[in-house]
Formats: sequence, C-alpha cells, structure tokens
Amino acid sequence: MENAHQKKVIFGKQKNLPCIAPLLTTVEETPKIISAQVRGHVPKWLNGYLLRIGPGKFEFGKDKYNHWFDGMALLHQFKIEKGTVMYRSKFLQSDTYKANSVHDRIVVSEFGTLALPDPCKNIFERFMSKFELPAMTDNTNVNYVQYKGDYYLSTETNFMNKVDIETLEKKEKVDWSKFIAVNGATAHPHYDPDGTAYNMGNSFGSHGSCYHVIRVPPEKADLEETIHGAQVICSIASAERMKPSYYHSFGMTRNYIIFIEQPVKMNLWKIITSKIRGKAFSDGISWEPQYNTRFHVVDKHTGQLLPGMYYSKPFVTFHQINAFEDQGCVVIDLCCQDDGRNLEVYQLQNLRKTGKGLDQIWCSYENLHPKDLEEEGGVEFPQINYGQFSGKKYRFFYGCGFRHLVGDSLIKVDVVNKTLTVWREESFYPSEPIFVPVPGTNEEDGGVILSVVITPNQNERNFLLVLDAKNFEELGRAEVPVQMPYGFHGTFVTI
Repeated sequence: MENAHQKKVIFGKQKNLPCIAPLLTTVEETPKIISAQVRGHVPKWLNGYLLRIGPGKFEFGKDKYNHWFDGMALLHQFKIEKGTVMYRSKFLQSDTYKANSVHDRIVVSEFGTLALPDPCKNIFERFMSKFELPAMTDNTNVNYVQYKGDYYLSTETNFMNKVDIETLEKKEKVDWSKFIAVNGATAHPHYDPDGTAYNMGNSFGSHGSCYHVIRVPPEKADLEETIHGAQVICSIASAERMKPSYYHSFGMTRNYIIFIEQPVKMNLWKIITSKIRGKAFSDGISWEPQYNTRFHVVDKHTGQLLPGMYYSKPFVTFHQINAFEDQGCVVIDLCCQDDGRNLEVYQLQNLRKTGKGLDQIWCSYENLHPKDLEEEGGVEFPQINYGQFSGKKYRFFYGCGFRHLVGDSLIKVDVVNKTLTVWREESFYPSEPIFVPVPGTNEEDGGVILSVVITPNQNERNFLLVLDAKNFEELGRAEVPVQMPYGFHGTFVTI
C-alpha cells in the first residue's frame, strides 16, 4: 500500500477547505468538573449524561501516531441537570495508555502505527523482537456500549473496558475471547427491547476465517458478571479463507441480523507478518472492487442463515441507519460510498494538511439523496430514535454532513417526504447527533438533538448544542473553555 502523501487518494468536489489540524492534536484532560455557560436554554426535563469518546493523545515522547484511529481514548462527560451543564474529561487508563506513559514512547501497536523495538535493547534483541507476537491494544476509543446494564468502552479488538459513567474511571478490562471463540467484536451492538444484545465478531485460525453472530443475555445471574452467557448463534464462512472482509457494524430487524460482506479485505497473511515486515496492521487492509458486496441474513431466533445469495455492486459502508421488515421484505438503510479507499484518507498527515493539500485527499461521496443532500457532502454518523424505532419502519434519521473531512453540519432527513433540514455554523464542526426523546412522547421526532460542536479557532469556545428535533432550531448551547479533539461516538444516559 502506498503512503497517502505519495498519491491523490480520492478526488472530490470540495476545494479550498479550511485547516482543521487543531481538531486532531493532543489535548489536556479536564478531570475536575467545570461549569458550562448556557446561552439560550436547556429543557428542564433533560437530565442525564451525554458521554462521548474519541482519540485525544497522538504522541508519547518522540513517537507519533500515524492514523486518526490510533490516538489514546479520551472520555468526555456533559452532565445535564435542571437546565445546567457541567463538563469533565479523562484519558482512559488502559494498559496501553499506562505502558506508553511509563516508557514515554509507543510500545503497543495500533491500527495505523507499528510500535518500534525498545531502543535500549541490543541489535540482536531488537531483531528477534520482530518475531514476537504483537500485543493487542486495549485502547478502546470508538464507542460506549451496554451489556447487562453496565457500560463498556469498545473498539474492534477482543478487549473492552468497563467504565463508571459517573466518575469516568475504568473498572475492569474484559476479554471477549475468554467467553467465546472470537478475535474481536464491533463497537456497534444492537439491542432488543428486553436488553438482549447482539453483536458480530471474527475468528481467524487454521480453519480459515469466520464471521460470528453473538448474543449476550440481558440480565446478570451474579453481580460480578460481565458478558457471561455470551454465545455464538451463527457462524458465516468468509468468501475467501485468508481474506475476510472488514466491517464496522451490521443491521438488525425484529427477526433478522443483516451482515454485509464488503470488498474491503483484510489480508491475514499481511496482518500476521506485519511486525516482521515493519508495517502497521492497516497495511493488510485493501479495497478490492473486483468483488461484489454480499448480504447475509440470519434468523436471530433460530441462528439459521437464510438460503440464497444476495449481491450488489461493490461499495463500502461503516454505519447502518436502520433496518426493518416490510411486506415480506427486509429493508436496510445505510451510509455507503462507491470507493473504499477512505481509510487511507484518515492518516493524520492528511487530516492536518492546509490549503491545496486538503483538496488532494478529500473523500468523495455517493449521491444518497436528491441534490440537496449531495450539496451537504453526503451524510455519516447516522442516528435515529433508537428506543422506539430500531428495527421498525421509521421516518426520520439524523447525521453529520461531510463537506469536509470531519462533519461540518447536522442534518435531519425525512425518508418519507424526501426532505432534509440542516444546521450549520461557519468554522464549527459538530459531532454525531444524539436523539433524546421527551419523556412520555410517542412522536418519532419528539425530543432534542445533542451534539458537541468544536472549532479550530482559538478565540471561539466549543459547546454542547441542543436542537429541537422537530424543527431543528437551536434551543440553547453550553459553552466550555476547553480544547477538544474531534471524536467518534457517544450515548445519552438518563439520570
């Protein structure tokens, strides 16, 4: 794989993009709670924690991470209570973070960064260390997930970190492979109304590679339990034994799991030998559009894979919007692109470019909607009224418009009337929108949208934005005098 700076990765229509480097640099944590300054108003019925996570530290000593996905996990908490907002943040005290801190260098490899041998070792020891199996990172910087009432920080490895959402302190590290035979699981599980969780994970070995549908029961038999009782209910063989597909999420209806096997391939031989070859894990992932995209449908009650093969033209997807059953058909809505090379775009050297340099690596979008959505750069980080409409026919979803390499607007899409509403403020970049319903309402868009909005401008403040989900008008914002990097995902927990 060529380095992203050696070629124009993906061309797009946007030109003269503003520099966003300050949104992708190391920041200090804010462990002590501070008060936010509220402008407008925050509804009095809105009481809870908005929890966000993403990378917040991109170097140790002289060692620097290469990819946005590699940065150390920084946890953000906005406590909303009776119209007031408090903020704090803490770095996740993962084993990876602590080891890197003690040695003042990167000692555990990440997705796009290979940890180099200890410089204190002699030449022979450094050479032999290339043949040691690399330690798997527990830098769980992608999402908050819930199992049996507890919250965990998750990425795509076999590790999760259980966290106290009030203090943001790590409580316990949990290894999926101690419970079921998987090498990792996604950071985007789905939930039944009773709390039963479903996820997907991989296994790699002499048998080849398989994708597994995982079910975790909703309740604990013992207070000390974590994901005890997790089981694999269906295994799907990879189309290519040594080149399974990369995936970030999956779809779920009331009765079915929908897994998309896309032509973003993981070359297991390259990944296994990455340390010997002096390459990062990401070197083993490639876009191979000569393959079509395959859809696998699993009955989640019986674990049976439905017969028949479902194909489409090649595309790449990271996030599903929703899936449901309608008139004997399974419908899945998702954010997708025709070109799957966008993982290369998110090298930090690309994200921190300025001027015309940004024009060379802008990620092109697929036309997901009539022209007005195309003008917003497409949509990502989709969210719905999950509690009431996940797995059901729905009308509204929310997301970020991407006229830049990170979200630069918030969008509400009416999938019935094919209309959209946009919130944007120049030089500000909103996070994934989180929908919170008004207590007791049955209206699909009866509630608010929460988004953390940040700016690279040092003379402006970052803020928590509160929008009326119906008309997308601003109700209020809570400003904090703290630098924040652009993050990934989050959730809202009512208190």
